[in-house]
Amino acid sequence: MNILALETTEPIGSVAAANGPTLLAQLDFDPQQRSAQSFAPAIKQILADVGWRPADVRLVAVSIGPGSFTGLRVGVTAAKTFAYAVGAEVLGVGTLWAIAAAVPPTIANVSVAVDAQRGDVVAADFRFAADGWPDIVRPDRLLPAAEWLGGLQPGTAVTGPALRKLRCAIPAGLTVLEPQYWRPTAAAVARLAYRHYSLGQRDDLWTLQPYYCRLAAAEEKWQARFGPPNP
Repeated sequence: MNILALETTEPIGSVAAANGPTLLAQLDFDPQQRSAQSFAPAIKQILADVGWRPADVRLVAVSIGPGSFTGLRVGVTAAKTFAYAVGAEVLGVGTLWAIAAAVPPTIANVSVAVDAQRGDVVAADFRFAADGWPDIVRPDRLLPAAEWLGGLQPGTAVTGPALRKLRCAIPAGLTVLEPQYWRPTAAAVARLAYRHYSLGQRDDLWTLQPYYCRLAAAEEKWQARFGPPNP
């Protein structure tokens, strides 16, 4: 199965091509451009690199969050549009899962966190099965960064984009992975998508949506003043 994978939850996104479980190529977006500007050139380039026509893609995998509001909207919309245009299937992959799947094989337990702004993180905890894939121990949860760090058991490895702000606050006894493991990649999205698809997971092209960990700041202020919208 030819898989095109997109990752746009971070400032520098990426695109990858894989044939089943085998990664063929990965390309980071131009850091001087926004993801929306980089998409078309990056996809065109990676298809050329692996010798595919657009119609050769059978599954479009995309990170669905948590992450940047704008990045998630752009990435999921692009994935669905491309899949519709070429008649491919589409599959969403959680950002925290993608980060966990790429940590060193020596790690037994890892907690992954992304910055949720305003002093909060979204975190999830994983342990690794005998086959090397992460199993969820504690699912995604929004909580204060200090509460996340304070609740981890000694010996736990920590990773994720949230560490850019928090590295100096990590308590003794935790293992901080190297920065190269903090960012989700399209390659990891492709690997997980193939595994999940092989296990029977499917997403609907018309209903797949980004996963936001919280309302945008403007939406929170609106609801604080006027209450939630009517159903």
